[in-house]
Amino acid sequence: MDDNLELGKLIAEFRIKRNYNIKQLAEKTNVTSSMISQIERGLTNPSLNTLRVIADALEVPLLSFFTKSEKSKDLITRADARKKIVFPPPQNLEYMLLSPDLSGSIEMVLMKIPPVSQSAENPMIHIGEEVAYVLEGSIVLHIGDDIETLNTGDSVKIPPCVQHKWENITDKEATIIFAVTPPTF
Repeated sequence: MDDNLELGKLIAEFRIKRNYNIKQLAEKTNVTSSMISQIERGLTNPSLNTLRVIADALEVPLLSFFTKSEKSKDLITRADARKKIVFPPPQNLEYMLLSPDLSGSIEMVLMKIPPVSQSAENPMIHIGEEVAYVLEGSIVLHIGDDIETLNTGDSVKIPPCVQHKWENITDKEATIIFAVTPPTF
C-alpha cells in the first residue's frame, strides 16, 4: 500500500479518536482544511514540520505516524502457550516468557525456583537492566558483594553488568516476575 495513504489513514484515525473534524484540526494546526484532507487521502506528502504540528495538535508522538500498529491478538500471551525454559536437576528452575516474543525492547519473565535450590552455581552477569518482583515466597538475592532476602511483595532493580544469583533456602517454591531490557530470554 502507498506510504502516503498509510500515513494519511493514521492521521485520520488519530483525529477521529480525538473527536476532531478536519476543520477543527486545521484550526489547531494552522494548516488548511484542504491540505489536511489531501494528506489524509494520501494525495500529498506533508513536510516533517507539518507532521510535527499535526502530532502536537493530536497529542501523539511524531513517531506514532511511522510505527505499525500490532493486532491485539499478537500482543497477548496465553497461559497455556508461553515459551518455557526448564532446567533439569539439580536446578529444576523454570523460566516462562510472559512477553509474546523478543521483538521489543523489554521482556517479562516468570521464574519459579524450587525449594532449596538456586538460579546458578555462580553469580551471573548480563548487559541488561533488570527489575524483579517477588510474587510468592522468600528468596535470597546475591547481588554484587551483598546478600539480601526478599519476601513476597518486595522488588529490586539490578543494574547492568552487576553479578547476581537467586537462591531459595526455604522449603517452599519461590516465584519471581522480572523485566529485562534488552531481551535476553
